[in-house]
Amino acid sequence: MAGKDIKIRASGGGEFDCYLATPDATDKVPAIVLASAVHGVDKDMRSIADEFAAAGYIAAAPDLFWRTIPGPLGRDDDRTKTRSQPRLQVIQTGEADMADTLAEVRKLAQSNGRAAAMGFCFGGPYAILGPKRLGYDGGISCHGTQLIDYLKDLDSMTQPVSIIWGDQDHAAPPPVQEAYRAVPARMKNVDVNIFPGVLHGYMMRGNPKAYNEETYKFSMARALAILNGLRAEGQARRIA
Repeated sequence: MAGKDIKIRASGGGEFDCYLATPDATDKVPAIVLASAVHGVDKDMRSIADEFAAAGYIAAAPDLFWRTIPGPLGRDDDRTKTRSQPRLQVIQTGEADMADTLAEVRKLAQSNGRAAAMGFCFGGPYAILGPKRLGYDGGISCHGTQLIDYLKDLDSMTQPVSIIWGDQDHAAPPPVQEAYRAVPARMKNVDVNIFPGVLHGYMMRGNPKAYNEETYKFSMARALAILNGLRAEGQARRIA
């Protein structure tokens, strides 16, 4: 397994940084693109990417804030309050970067052409937007914010999507969680998992007050299950 920083040419001009971790395996495998929280591609994001690569998958974590305040920011850095605002506009702008990152990982010799988007906090909506209109084959949202604005984007979606929160997540109040709890009954490709007592930011080891080992492991297992399905789909395509 090897992780490295690469540059990706932006379709709208310019280029942005991306952390890329690839497995040691020689067979063709799916990729997962990690849409970071507002802190950017920090140690936590790189560690998660490395974990996916160790499990045998391609993992890429693009800098979605390169147009404003590039690079990772510490949790006490006041610039995190402004780099993602106005939030809906910044999320929309980042769609191009997620699409460009997907195109880049598909060029890799190890890629089987399939990929999932995994979003954290600010990046959570890309778990829905990725499959909806950016060409991704699945999505996983971990303590995602602003998701109520993307609830209708699930309509007619057929790709697997997993939504995961803690019930003490201040960024996903009870009305938001209840709106999503109702989705799996009408959409079998979507699962919603809400863990009691778990806080916002449970995936981030760098935030010890919020980090939750059990929910972290569950989230990684859900992502790996989706990737395993995409591995099988890629093999079926090659045989066909």
